[in-house]
Amino acid sequence: MQTISFSVKLFHRYSLPTTPLKQTPHFYKFYSSIRSKLSAMNDDRSSENSDHSQSRSEVHKISVFAREAVVVGKENQDMPYLLYLQGGPGFESPRPTEASGWLSKACEEHRVILLDQRGTGLSTPLTTSSMLQMKSAQELVDYLKFFRADNIVNDAEFIRKLLVPNAGPWKVLGQSFGGFCGVTYLSFAPEGLKEVYLTGGIPPIGDGCTAEAVYKACIGPIITQNEKYYKRYPQDIKIIQDVVNHLQESEGGGVPLPSGGILTPRGLQLLGLTGLGSSTGFERLHYLFERVWDPVIVPGAKKQISYYFLNAFEKWHSFDTNPLYALMHESIYCQGAASRWAAHRVRAEHENKLDAVKAAKEGRPVFLTGEMVFPWMFDEIHALRPFKEAANLLVEKKDWPPLYNKTKLNDNKVPVAAAVYYEDMFVNFNLAMETAAEIAGIRLWVTNEYMHSGLRDGASHVLDHLMWLLNGRKPLF
Repeated sequence: MQTISFSVKLFHRYSLPTTPLKQTPHFYKFYSSIRSKLSAMNDDRSSENSDHSQSRSEVHKISVFAREAVVVGKENQDMPYLLYLQGGPGFESPRPTEASGWLSKACEEHRVILLDQRGTGLSTPLTTSSMLQMKSAQELVDYLKFFRADNIVNDAEFIRKLLVPNAGPWKVLGQSFGGFCGVTYLSFAPEGLKEVYLTGGIPPIGDGCTAEAVYKACIGPIITQNEKYYKRYPQDIKIIQDVVNHLQESEGGGVPLPSGGILTPRGLQLLGLTGLGSSTGFERLHYLFERVWDPVIVPGAKKQISYYFLNAFEKWHSFDTNPLYALMHESIYCQGAASRWAAHRVRAEHENKLDAVKAAKEGRPVFLTGEMVFPWMFDEIHALRPFKEAANLLVEKKDWPPLYNKTKLNDNKVPVAAAVYYEDMFVNFNLAMETAAEIAGIRLWVTNEYMHSGLRDGASHVLDHLMWLLNGRKPLF
């Protein structure tokens, strides 16, 4: 029987200076190196799933990396711990480079633990090359089932018990998918929590797979964001129409990308994932299309899309460096049911609005898509091609364990504060409010001042506001 072994590989302490890093050198301190069986930290439900149906002689090892950030001069002070859970899935924790933003604020009063969620950063990263070590698509799928929120919470609990004095509770800040993990934490290990802050991260918690409901709910906000974008930059309507027509008329229905993939009209629409959902996304998207065409410097030369644009397109998505996102995205919504390419099915229901080629031919604005993963991406994106079979197996997987416990959430005793962004394109407002009603005692800050990236964009304002909700600086009403 194949097993998975868990270890805390390294723990780095990082001093966050109050002046720019170039003026104050940082240091790293080795904290612990501890090896333990995964079953030692998992609950009974997860422990039962820690074996694979292969040879007992084969052991897959998962190491987890965390980094502690503190303000210079407070390295040895007794301060509460705050665990930060990054958005994703499939993205590592931020790397501190300067004393600014929410991290700087948090470090003034906390020891901030930046956890690389398993499969990311330095926590046994699942890259396009490392996953090729698997002998088959099924073996990869059997491995990936250990990389969801339930086991991320188990990792956090294992580290908390080792790190916090007397294994006491700590605070958790969850952004986006990190907030989903925070609600899983409240469901299965509330004893480890002192306070929880959620920013754009209240998940749908219905039984089965809620992916289809999520995508159906998000279609409206996606259309709205497209309309707002074109209202701000009406000149881009014609530019994007021309690009779509050029791609459609090219040999093979697209143009080659630098990595070896192909850019098609539907692939172009993926730019909406980053361009439409964050506060500076409109501007970045507009400036990207400013340089979509190569200049014609030789009379009669063929019009073509610039290398600059093609290279920038690939860098926008990080599918080559963080393929776990594409593979696992739909599974974050699944409890005991398969997703069956939910986004692809929902898009088909709205193809009259989302068909890029048809829109361009009819002179209508081409609408970009949002946070959706489609099966054809595993054909058109070079880094994802080796994992097409695994992706198809994952979306048919039905036996996903539960991620939430409504009974526990209804009886929640942990103080929780959440920022709910009214115009969030990634986490639907209405679905978030439905779940919030299930979490006893939660305090909500509903705002349209920020979008999904509010924690990053709002400096320390968002975190300050949530902390004030729980420490009495904001009135109860």
